Amino acid sequence: MSRPVTLQPVPQAPGLRVALVVSTYHDAITRRLALGAREALAAAGVNETDIEELEVPGAYEIPFGAQIAAASGRIDGVVCLGCLVKGETPHFDFIAAAVAQGIMTASMTRSIPMAFGVLTTNSLEEAGARVPDGPGNKGYEAAVAVVTMANLAKAWQPGQGSEG
Repeated sequence: MSRPVTLQPVPQAPGLRVALVVSTYHDAITRRLALGAREALAAAGVNETDIEELEVPGAYEIPFGAQIAAASGRIDGVVCLGCLVKGETPHFDFIAAAVAQGIMTASMTRSIPMAFGVLTTNSLEEAGARVPDGPGNKGYEAAVAVVTMANLAKAWQPGQGSEG
């Protein structure tokens, strides 16, 4: 049984520059995540020319891709997209933990918002259910999180607050 999705309004962020770091492993799923992210960014007013996409071979490589995108100085936020499917060995647990920690470390080190749009599912069928068209797509949700956090970071930059 699935839970109802609570849709958040898409904040506006024209001029925002975003990198999508997309794993090519389970490409049928990750392409749908990327489409969802692009849909949310368009709804936020982000110009298609302000979106850069980096392909990486698997989920384990996403944090490094995110870090090099952030280090480029060309972007304001990173949407990390991938798909991990649980197998019969503990490999899934190690990779999922490493990817989550790696994305968080890259975000904190570079002071750039990065969203965890990496599906961690028991099957490809479960993964497919998480990439519908529209706001229920987990790539869409990750992009909204990056836009929200990039706007927050911009509002809290030194010199942006009230004088007094």
